[in-house]
Order: sequence, then structure tokens, then C-alpha cells
Amino acid sequence: MTVCAIVLAGGQDARMRSNRPKPLHMICGRPMVIHVLDALEGLELDQTVVVVGHDGERVSKKVLEEAPAWARVSFVGQPSPRGSGDAALIGLSALEGDDVDDASTVLILPADLPLLRHSTVATLVEHHERSGAAVTLLSVLSTEALDSRRVMRASTRQGPGRVTALSSDAAVAASDGTQAEYATGVYAVRRDLLGPALRRAGAEHTDRSALGDIVEVLASLGHVVDAARVEDPAEVHSVDDRWQLATVERELRARTNRRWLLEGVTMLDPRQTFIDVTVELGRDVTLYPGTMLQGRTSVGDGCELGPDTRLVDCRVGADAVVRNTVGEHADIGAGARVGPFAHLGPGSVVEANASTGPFYTGPSDC
Repeated sequence: MTVCAIVLAGGQDARMRSNRPKPLHMICGRPMVIHVLDALEGLELDQTVVVVGHDGERVSKKVLEEAPAWARVSFVGQPSPRGSGDAALIGLSALEGDDVDDASTVLILPADLPLLRHSTVATLVEHHERSGAAVTLLSVLSTEALDSRRVMRASTRQGPGRVTALSSDAAVAASDGTQAEYATGVYAVRRDLLGPALRRAGAEHTDRSALGDIVEVLASLGHVVDAARVEDPAEVHSVDDRWQLATVERELRARTNRRWLLEGVTMLDPRQTFIDVTVELGRDVTLYPGTMLQGRTSVGDGCELGPDTRLVDCRVGADAVVRNTVGEHADIGAGARVGPFAHLGPGSVVEANASTGPFYTGPSDC
């Protein structure tokens, strides 16, 4: 069954203290919203609607530049910030086709969950369609209080039963370390039920509606509301301020480094090695501490980079050695020796098997 997705990328978050829209803050070389779109990979996407608000033209332009073609992205604006429920309803109105008698799945995600894995999203959709629920929310268990709504379940003799609502009270975890269940803001919803539920929730909260209100609306009408739990709580760490941005980036860099280590790259200290998700590395590459590889940098097999080397949008041929060097939009040939303390400005070319010697400056600075 095909899936439509709505990504909520509107609103203005004052806690970031930035002139840049929150969805465009960079994490490991990509805007945060692009990481969320990447989590949709592997789904049979019919359409993806990105709901934009504050500085929406800027967000739309960047997403069009970097979004993968398979995401089939289109945009719709939320004129005023009236909550996630209103944003979801606006996104729903931008989907092609008629909602009536359409029991397909609409996946709704906030644009501030950059660590979400595509395997988790695929599992949520599969769980939702297999269960036949009206809505399935992605939830997480935590012994610590989270800045999100608690999942409320009906009590049965066997223990907690079906999901009935999301608590609007402040989330407080039990002092004895008991786990509590929290909503993450990710939902899979039957399309023909989403619009009526959002409109009913909006009628009850005319000033500002929350997407999570559809849980109580649909449960009160007798529909099945289900929850699929994410295994790794780190996946659903949202970003609302610069501290959370740094925390999420550290986690994604660790995830990226681990992938390259398993692909045959050597890092003397992964904690001091920084690789954007857009970088490509060959096998038997050795990275010394203080190495930063950014943008569309590509590194051939057998290279040695570092220590204290930063390359941005550079191409490095196989078996090259680059030490204590800063380079940007530079081309380093196979077997070349660069540095120490070299600076390769944009357009610099180091020929194959050439040696720059120390304190070399690329031609663009001459």
C-alpha cells in the first residue's frame, strides 16, 4: 500500500535564538529537515507535503535543492502558527486525490527529529497497516521525564490496555525509576479518518490545536488507537535549542563514524574525527585526530589524512597523504603529499604524486 507523508516544518522557535529557520539548522552537513526526509527512504511514497510557515520560501528553496527525488516533495504554507493540528490539516488539504473512502496511510512527522531511522519509520507503517488501527503513534519508554505528552491507556485486569488519550499535563516520571510511555510526535493515520478527527479537535481548541488530540477524538468514537515503540530513545530526541542541536549532532556523528569504521576506515580516535553524512570514503583510509571532512568531499582508497586537517568539498585521490592542512574546493591527485601546514584555496590542484612541502598556499590565494 502506498503512503503519503506530511512533514511539519512551520512555526518559529525562539529558543534557537537564530535568524535561520529551525528546519534549516545544519547537522553533519545537511539541514535538519533533510535528515527527516531521508527517514522516509524505502517507503512506497505517493507524495510528501512539507508544511512551511515562518520564512517558508527559504525553507522550500533549500528543501527543493537537497531533497531526494524519490520523496516527491511539494509544499504548502501555514499562514499563522496555530499548532501542529492545524498544520497537519493544511498538509492534508495539499495531498492529491479525495480523502473519502481512502483508507491508505498518512504518515505525519515533525521536522525536528533528525536521528529517526528509516527502519523505525518502516516498522511503524507496517505495524499500523497490519493492525488495522485508525491511528498508530510512535512511542518511547523512558525513566526520565520527557518534554512530550504521556500516553494514557485503559486499565484492564491484564494490565495497560488500548491507548485512549495523550496527557496534557506536564510529564513527570516516577521517582522509583519506573518507565513511562511518551508520544514522539510521529503518527501513522488512516487518511479517511484524519481530516474529520483534526477538524473535531480544532473545533474544541479554536486558538491552537495539537496533532496529538486526534488520539482522544478517535478513541472516543470507538476506533482502535495503537502504539509502536521505538527501541532506541536517542532516535526521537527533538531539537528545540542549541544544546539539543549539539547533542543530536554528536549522536549522528558517532553513528556515521561507526558506519565508516565497519566499512574499513581506520580512525585513531573517533571522538576527535568529524565526518559529514555527505562525505565518501574509500577503504583503508586512515584518519588521525582532528580530521574534519565536510560537504561533498571524496577520499580514495589508502589515503592518510590528519592530524588537524579540514577538507571541504575536496577530492582526494587514492594513496594521498594530507597533514595539518585546510582545503576548500580543491583537487588532490593520487599519491600526492600535502602539508604540513598547507592551505588549499578554492580551485587549487595538486597533481598526482606531487609534493607541496610545508606551508604551501594554493594558487587561488596568490
